[in-house]
Amino acid sequence: MTQPQITVGILSGKEIEISFPVKFSSSVGTEISGTQKVIYQDGKIHWQGKEYDELSFIPPQNAHAFFELKDVTIGINFHWERKEVQKFKGELKIIIEGKQLTAINVISIEEYLTSVISSEMSATASLELLKAHAVISRSWLLNKLRVENGEWRITMPPDSAAHSPLSTLHSQYIKWYDHEAHRNFDVCADDHCQRYQGITRASTPQAIEAVSATRGEVLMYKGAICDARFSKCCGGAFEEFQNCWENVKHPYLIRQRDSKTEKQLPDLNIEAEADKWIRTSPVAFCNTQDKKILSQVLNNYDQETADFYRWKVSYTQQELSTLIHQRSGIDFGQIIDLIPIERGTSGRLVRLKIVGTLRTLIIGKELEIRRTLSASHLYSSAFVIDKEYEEKGDKEDKLPSRFILTGAGWGHGVGLCQIGAAVMGEQGYKYEEILSHYYPGSTLEKQYQ
Repeated sequence: MTQPQITVGILSGKEIEISFPVKFSSSVGTEISGTQKVIYQDGKIHWQGKEYDELSFIPPQNAHAFFELKDVTIGINFHWERKEVQKFKGELKIIIEGKQLTAINVISIEEYLTSVISSEMSATASLELLKAHAVISRSWLLNKLRVENGEWRITMPPDSAAHSPLSTLHSQYIKWYDHEAHRNFDVCADDHCQRYQGITRASTPQAIEAVSATRGEVLMYKGAICDARFSKCCGGAFEEFQNCWENVKHPYLIRQRDSKTEKQLPDLNIEAEADKWIRTSPVAFCNTQDKKILSQVLNNYDQETADFYRWKVSYTQQELSTLIHQRSGIDFGQIIDLIPIERGTSGRLVRLKIVGTLRTLIIGKELEIRRTLSASHLYSSAFVIDKEYEEKGDKEDKLPSRFILTGAGWGHGVGLCQIGAAVMGEQGYKYEEILSHYYPGSTLEKQYQ
């Protein structure tokens, strides 16, 4: 099997501004360079006074050729969202999607991975951490691609978010968000798929070495490529797949403590155990304040977030009732209580009951809970709730004046914990050991040379 090429959706808009520092060949037979603008108008791409249905710009046979795209949004809907100019190697395609244009980068999977590793992880990360990340990023992608007639083809299920069951029976709204199938390209460039920023940030010799040393390597379980999920910080315990996405149990994504010294993990499905776990700071690989290690995983814009192993968020009654109304589109009135209904193996809430003066509803799964209780995304759904009341007196007659969420971890907590893996790398663990810790029972296998 040869190395596949993939298509990455970078940005969409009515107008896209591109800069070509060297000459590229266009699909209409012309050579172009400098700043170019493509505009959507009346169902067509307008460029240099002519109309097109699709355009491609092919680089010269020059290893250093690249193009630049202006105003690429990074961290979409996350707290670090911003726009920047980004540089990309490979071919650029412009297509029409709906009533706007989309810029697509056509790139080999190994070059894509070098960028992903540099974008997802800091340049200072240890080689073993970078190798582990290269394997899981490759596995995640190739799990979504299948071989058809000797070629890799994307086979994500159609928009899983839209097709996930929305159970509104018994006042429940349960939804999960998985990687939707993008119709016109394989993956997008933001955290929704994997963070890809082309060559905007210099790919370090370490990242290049990590991808090259693991070329073609993926994680396998019983003959199938693993769906290798990862998040920033598990909070000390691994979450299981079915508690975040569809109800499928993957034997390599299972409940376990993020430690080699402390094997005992309380049953965090039990509320009292989860409460104790979240309010304390148990030993775990990802329980670290070491700035040198954290800077390996947290790029500059992620370092705006300092507390993630254990964190606190506080809302006044007014803030919380307004936030929940805005985020869910449902007017609960004033919020009387937030009641944990079901937790996963890491203490993350799978179902949460929101009790308001106007209505009561159980929501889930973890990302729906995080989206509902934050202007962007709450760090995780592993939290416990404390309520404060302004006046003394009979609590049952009063509305809480403040809600305090005390939480653990950052992200869904399934699969590799990036901060935990960074600590393992620093402690001298090899990438194979890091992978077998976070994906128990999986094996490494080469898919192509």
